[in-house]
Amino acid sequence: MRANADLLWTLALHLVLTGVPGVAAALVAIRLGARDVPLILAIALAVSGSAAFAAFWAYYANPTIGQAWDFLVLFGAIQAGAWAAYRGGLDRELLRRLRTPLLLWVLGCFFIVYLGFLHGGNDEALAMSATRFSSQLPSDNDIPRFFAEWFAASGSAGTIPVYPPDWLMSDRPPLQVGYVLSQRAFVDGTDATTLNYQILCVVIQQLWIVGMWAVLVAARLRPATRGLAMLAMLVSDVAILHGFFVWPKLIAAAFLLAALALVISPHWQRLRRDPRAGVLLGCLLALAMLAHGSSVYGVLPLLLIAAYRGLPSWRWLGAAAAVGIVLIGSWTAFQRYADPPGDRLVKWHLGGALEVDERGALETIVDNYGAIGLDGTLENKWNNVEELSGWSRGGFELDRAADAVGDGDLDTALASIRTYRFFSLLPFLGLFLVAPFAMLLARNRPRRDEREWRFALLTFAFVAIGCAFWVLLQWGIPGHSTTMLHAGALALPLLAVCACVAGLRTTFPRLAVAVVAAAMLATLLIYVPSLTPPPGTSYSPVAALLAAAALVGFAAAAFEWSPGRAKPGPEYDSEAGR
Repeated sequence: MRANADLLWTLALHLVLTGVPGVAAALVAIRLGARDVPLILAIALAVSGSAAFAAFWAYYANPTIGQAWDFLVLFGAIQAGAWAAYRGGLDRELLRRLRTPLLLWVLGCFFIVYLGFLHGGNDEALAMSATRFSSQLPSDNDIPRFFAEWFAASGSAGTIPVYPPDWLMSDRPPLQVGYVLSQRAFVDGTDATTLNYQILCVVIQQLWIVGMWAVLVAARLRPATRGLAMLAMLVSDVAILHGFFVWPKLIAAAFLLAALALVISPHWQRLRRDPRAGVLLGCLLALAMLAHGSSVYGVLPLLLIAAYRGLPSWRWLGAAAAVGIVLIGSWTAFQRYADPPGDRLVKWHLGGALEVDERGALETIVDNYGAIGLDGTLENKWNNVEELSGWSRGGFELDRAADAVGDGDLDTALASIRTYRFFSLLPFLGLFLVAPFAMLLARNRPRRDEREWRFALLTFAFVAIGCAFWVLLQWGIPGHSTTMLHAGALALPLLAVCACVAGLRTTFPRLAVAVVAAAMLATLLIYVPSLTPPPGTSYSPVAALLAAAALVGFAAAAFEWSPGRAKPGPEYDSEAGR
């Protein structure tokens, strides 16, 4: 009971500390005239990420300045939100519509936290999270904590340490470090259990929920379709595993999705003429890259879709480029001058160079492609295609699972299934792969909602273009630098699920419900069991009840069920166009 109480208190603390700047930004945006839900959510995420990035620089300047920044952001946000709210006159219907993504984010955090700690492990949170939903994962979840604690103690004084065995601070983007530092003044970062850090990072990982809700509202999907899509994505391998193993991949998805919401919004023709929207979009894309470099596989198709929907003015492009240069350029300067060279992951994933050497990134890529020639390049790219499809590892993992079931070893079978779905995109989609075939079959039939059909096609195109760039740019050595699911932009698999749900809902709505329900059940059966529980722990009925209650609450919020409220009408379906 004490462990669950600790979880509850820690989770509530970090929900407040993380949520206050974004909520305040949303209220101020409304006070200043914003009325479009996706736009307001994009502003909230941009302010949240920018404040965290600024916290990194404040602590780098001096830990005292960093702590002052933390207090300034929190109390300044409270004051700004109070100013916006208590002057009165805010649109209550708009506030109600914004309440939904806030509830989804909170309930999604509760679900992931209590499902993750279903078998205990609070006293060794980071170590346990590396095995809770997977075989042993690397120490990537601990690297931001290590450097955040160093900056909190030393700032820019002295030489930045190396994370064992040889990882530099500059090797990985800094946004998760910034988020940790943005709350460092209010929590004990030296806590040996690392529970504060684990919960804080789960909370910021779940910001993808806010970004995805912005996408679904911008696309003007029907309420039931939005609800099904959100449930399907929350109870998926990507949200569960990557939400609890806290490397910074889902943080990047939040900003990328918010940027996509602006581009597909019915207001894009107006937004593309407003330089302020250029600043916002440039900020979101820069923050996505500052969270994780693999965001580039989502940024590239987004830019193509934006150009297809209507090119912005040169003034708009200049504003977007300027904010991107400031954000990314400042980090690039840090990599070059404060902790060089900072190009290890680029050389690894794009140039196939795992060993650290003195060559630059471009030189490494040119040298290594020259060494393998055309035949080697084509072979590597085919390896990427095989990894995406699951073909390269499917036989081994599925045979292993089948043999384990025959021997009565269900733990090994589940471990193999988890591994297969962890690495490859198509196995991750699983039952949802019926959607493209259903849409092809029904392409000449009357559809329930033309907007959902167009959204499904657009989203499939976005994912396909992103995967094409991924296949072409990723080096392609299996197990080393290929298109493993976690090595790419996690917005892509989430959007793929979303496209499948929307496509099924507009063609075979009953089949959509059945597929989502079956996929959720299968995912829960795969991930609820704790295959490698920490010694001395056991399943917690309280944690199970809280996780289940959070999931039920998430469903209620996603479908926007409210006692005594009338069923949403056609005007509500068009809320993004208000």
